Amino acid sequence: MSKRLRSSEVCADCSGPDPSWASVNRGTFICDECCSVHRSLGRHISQVRHLKHTPWPPTLLQMVETLYNNGANSIWEHSLLDPTSIMSGRRKANPQDKVHPNKAEFIRAKYQMLAFVHRLPCRDDDSVTAKDLSKQLHSSVRTGNLETCLRLLSLGAQANFFHPEKGNTPLHVASKAGQILQAELLAVYGADPGTQDSSGKTPVDYARQGGHHELAERLVEIQYELTDRLAFYLCGRKPDHKNGQHFIIPQMADSSLDLSELAKAAKKKLQSLSNHLFEELAMDVYDEVDRRETDAVWLATQNHSTLVTETTVVPFLPVNPEYSSTRNQGRQKLARFNAHEFATLVIDILSDAKRRQQGSPLSSSKDNVELILKTISNQHSVESQDNDQPDYDSVASDEDTDPEATASKAHRQKSLDSDLSDGPVTVQEFLEVKNALVASEAKIQQLMKVNNNLSDELRIMQKKASRLEKQNSTPESDYDNTPNDRDLDDMGSSRKGRQRSSVWQSDSSGPDTAEPHAAPSPILPSTEDVIRKTEQITKNIQELLRAAQENKHDSYIPCSERIHVAVTEMAALFPKKPKSDMVRTSLRLLTSSAYRLQSECKKTLPGDPGPPTDIQLVTQQVIQCAYDIAKAAKQLVTITTKENNN
Repeated sequence: MSKRLRSSEVCADCSGPDPSWASVNRGTFICDECCSVHRSLGRHISQVRHLKHTPWPPTLLQMVETLYNNGANSIWEHSLLDPTSIMSGRRKANPQDKVHPNKAEFIRAKYQMLAFVHRLPCRDDDSVTAKDLSKQLHSSVRTGNLETCLRLLSLGAQANFFHPEKGNTPLHVASKAGQILQAELLAVYGADPGTQDSSGKTPVDYARQGGHHELAERLVEIQYELTDRLAFYLCGRKPDHKNGQHFIIPQMADSSLDLSELAKAAKKKLQSLSNHLFEELAMDVYDEVDRRETDAVWLATQNHSTLVTETTVVPFLPVNPEYSSTRNQGRQKLARFNAHEFATLVIDILSDAKRRQQGSPLSSSKDNVELILKTISNQHSVESQDNDQPDYDSVASDEDTDPEATASKAHRQKSLDSDLSDGPVTVQEFLEVKNALVASEAKIQQLMKVNNNLSDELRIMQKKASRLEKQNSTPESDYDNTPNDRDLDDMGSSRKGRQRSSVWQSDSSGPDTAEPHAAPSPILPSTEDVIRKTEQITKNIQELLRAAQENKHDSYIPCSERIHVAVTEMAALFPKKPKSDMVRTSLRLLTSSAYRLQSECKKTLPGDPGPPTDIQLVTQQVIQCAYDIAKAAKQLVTITTKENNN
């Protein structure tokens, strides 16, 4: 496949020569080192394939090549190409840069944070903007301008958008026009080949009616991509869709375990899952198959003496922030399945997928197994609507006390060679989901309530931060010394009193000629110095709150470090052993909260081998720490102002 690539092509991320990997959903070619970072981001960010050692559907590779050759990379590096818009501290990586942190930070900013993508003007109604973009996409897919459609998708256009006036989706339009590369791009971004138009016709029907038989056959392959990939992983063969064979169910060489009562019970529970839960389970297993196959290609193609290090290994599926922590935990535990356990799970999924489709014509309804057979990229659109339903509560918790769970644990213990608490998880354990659904729903509802409360707090803090900025530039009378433990605005009130005091002092020739009663206390620092440091702390807290509101979790650590520096400088103004108990208490709260804030922010660092971080909980703790810092700073301003004005 790579013979079609020109020797002049370079890595889209660092401009290194001869890229050997592709990021399918980004339309770029990347080198080995940059690919190691892409793999650590997860398939929801970048879907990587080796250009030589990974099997490619010809039109899918042609789609990626077309995007690369037509400048798709400029979509992801838009602001870097504008000489008048130099982003502070940001530059394109080069081949000589180290993978960590240089290339890794740039790639995360480029693809995960979308830091360089062209932003549309802000509008009050985001849904209208997304609808407008989707309508543009609906019109554009009839042409061959792939890069235009990729740009619209990058800005938020929905690949599965149903046009209310036209009565169909972009994939219907592309299929009718015979635009097979557009169909490939839409499928990568979640378009469902089984979606029906207002007349009940699918994109496959459109393609066949238009005489585009190659496209019709490819759409059927895309529809069955998930189960095809699972079957190929086990036996190296794919079904013959042209002749009506849509499933291959491999058999285990040793199927003795399948006859056990425990295995039968596990299969029964798998069959009892709703289509939605079964779909999510199949998607997660698909991702794990992709991780294992990509790992095999990676290890086979790398220079083991230089590149294969701990920093390039992806030991389990990376965290997808759109999924619940429970689901992410279950996805990561898939890596612990040994070959036999994982193969058994894959066969069970293939068997049940075939069972669920039997008796239903292809694309007959959205409730049948075709929801499972679409490409794994559909998780972008599906998960945005139903990302709060748990899959693997029984995997995440080993506290189940029912007889089947107990038997499952006993079976697992017999297979362990080392630490019993960290051994491979059996298929039976993995499927212990039904008994935990009721408790899981309650937990999810509680988390949603916490998340709503957190959003409300963020909005309140934003309003108070804006009000504080106005107060910082407008001197007002009367200093408000009423303490409020969780009101950042009081810091602004403290500043009002300081502004009036400083004006009185500056009416004469300078601070040295101030009134005797306004002279600073020899024990405490001057009010002006304390206020100046407080302003710096307030500014840094505002940056942190904005990052929290915009879900820019990568900004937590630098913001916390700036806050810690400002807190340290403020604490240094005071004596090491203040006489006042109130000063000592406030200083202790100030410094301890700053240290605690740094500790909480570090939990957002990727690569932790432990359980996935609950970002919502971390954000809640970060905001609480910010409140405590603001409270302590306000108290110190209050105390200093009172003492120095006495």
